[in-house]
Amino acid sequence: MAAPLPDRCSFFVERKKRFCKMMVRKGQRFCGEHANAAKGGSARRIVCPLDPKHTVAEDKLEKHLKKCNSRQKPKPVYHVENINAGPEDGDESLLDVSLSERSWSELELLLEKLKKASEGLQCEVEDNFLDHPALQEELVNPKNGDSAHKHLKQQASILGHLDELGLLRRGRCFVEFGAGRGKLSHWIHEALKNNGDLKSSEDLQLLLVERSSIRFKVDGKHQDAGVQFERLQVDIQHLDLSKVPLLRDKKFPLVGVGKHLCGAATDLALRCLLETSTLRDPESEPPQKRLKPSEPGAEVAPADCSGAGVGPVLGLAVALCCHHRCEWRHFVGQQFFLQRGLGAAEFSAICRMSSWATCGLRAANQDCSSQHSANQGSEEEEHEPVDKTDTVKFLSPAEREKVGHLCKRLIDSGRCHFLKSRGFSSRLSCYTDRQVTLENVLLTAVPSSCSTSSS
Repeated sequence: MAAPLPDRCSFFVERKKRFCKMMVRKGQRFCGEHANAAKGGSARRIVCPLDPKHTVAEDKLEKHLKKCNSRQKPKPVYHVENINAGPEDGDESLLDVSLSERSWSELELLLEKLKKASEGLQCEVEDNFLDHPALQEELVNPKNGDSAHKHLKQQASILGHLDELGLLRRGRCFVEFGAGRGKLSHWIHEALKNNGDLKSSEDLQLLLVERSSIRFKVDGKHQDAGVQFERLQVDIQHLDLSKVPLLRDKKFPLVGVGKHLCGAATDLALRCLLETSTLRDPESEPPQKRLKPSEPGAEVAPADCSGAGVGPVLGLAVALCCHHRCEWRHFVGQQFFLQRGLGAAEFSAICRMSSWATCGLRAANQDCSSQHSANQGSEEEEHEPVDKTDTVKFLSPAEREKVGHLCKRLIDSGRCHFLKSRGFSSRLSCYTDRQVTLENVLLTAVPSSCSTSSS
């Protein structure tokens, strides 16, 4: 670019090797960001004290701080600090020792504890690949690349599991934890619309929970559809569902969903859905009988069966991943681990070893195909990175992978134990092929009275 564009800033950005493209005021050569580059500028620009990524005129600093997007905003009524965090138990960082720092004798003892704790558990997860007709057209759309196609297959299977459990119905509120762009909620809406179940805005609510500010959100496309889409920008750790106005209004039954809730986010979501959502109001009536998802009475907004500020929980379907990001304080299966002689120190090591199932160490194995390695690389980009200090040379890649899967199942069994203690029957299923995603296990649960499947 030999010269600045018309009505654009004349400041040359050395890093980008071009002129700034910001618009300028009439009669000015520089935009507000680069006004200090003008000779004889009336105001000196300084770095914003709230966010060093932008600058502000020094004489307008006080006014800017009142409207800066990085300012401390008032917390919403449903933000309750650490309500889902679990009890604080000492300094966990003292127990967080990388595996490479442990001796072979320590690892050998740890592996013995792991095998003993896993005795009697069903560690093999059955395949149950499902789909849903709402996504069939998109699945065969040639415009979707390999990455988009993989996400669509996962979303289709999750919807298939929800439908199989009788949860994919109108007259309820779907709470998507770790919503991201909100694609899963989008397809839930499309599935109900295509089935003819969506009659009016009274029939369905979709609540999306995401702590980050996300671009290209798909829920924005549904604002005129008559369905209640609401997004909460809050960490699940601080979310009190019983205080969310949308849920308190009609008290629809709740269905929790999530696609790849990394590490501790799964535990936080379980506690948020099954504990904080059932906090009772002082003036509420005694709890009534829990409705089954398939019962006619559950098709419409029921009374507040849990006696809390929101409706009862009918079930959940959460795709699990990144067990190496779990934390003892947040973990809902602490009692399960303690019963098997495992504490916070062992849990920390087990979380680290769980990364062996998907961390890419199999690339060293001569039996791994190049295609499998490519899939592994794309999956590493999607999920939280693994600590490379957890590599050990005492075991072969195949042995490490086996131990990694065992660690994952032990952690998931702790979650199933928690669900059982809350009156839910849970199940672990491989909901899609490992060529689609290495993190292919789905946790589903419904009230025990609605299912005979064991946890």
